[in-house]
Amino acid sequence: MKNISSAAAPWGIAAFRIVVGFLFLCHGLSTLTGWPVAPWGGNTSSWTDWPGGWAATIELVAGTLIIIGLGTRAAAFIASGSMAVAYFWKHQPDGLLPIQNEGDSVVLFCWSLLLLVFIGPGAAALDNLRRAKTTSSEVADEPVAVGTSSP
Repeated sequence: MKNISSAAAPWGIAAFRIVVGFLFLCHGLSTLTGWPVAPWGGNTSSWTDWPGGWAATIELVAGTLIIIGLGTRAAAFIASGSMAVAYFWKHQPDGLLPIQNEGDSVVLFCWSLLLLVFIGPGAAALDNLRRAKTTSSEVADEPVAVGTSSP
């Protein structure tokens, strides 16, 4: 059983990364474009509006990068930080606990994204292709000793 879970773990992490990235992307799209649903109050933001437009831009860009697995750790770190700021800036003044201040989703995003910083992208990520390409080019660049004899 341990071998099955070990082999499946990278794919489980990839599924987690894609779902979290997609949900994060949807929040950004909703705020900026009103799709798939209009944000609370029905008003969208321009990407230059402070702080909503900037936060939505982070959600849009980071969500996309997390879904495709490109720069996953860096994107997740920035996104997690933006959710921590959102919680303490917007939600926490309405009550200490997330159940009191409607900050549940922000807290879940913050900690889920922070988890991705530490566990990485899992399988099926562009980060893995970049790493494989770098590793193979480093091996190809190493000098090969030809015609040397051993003592």
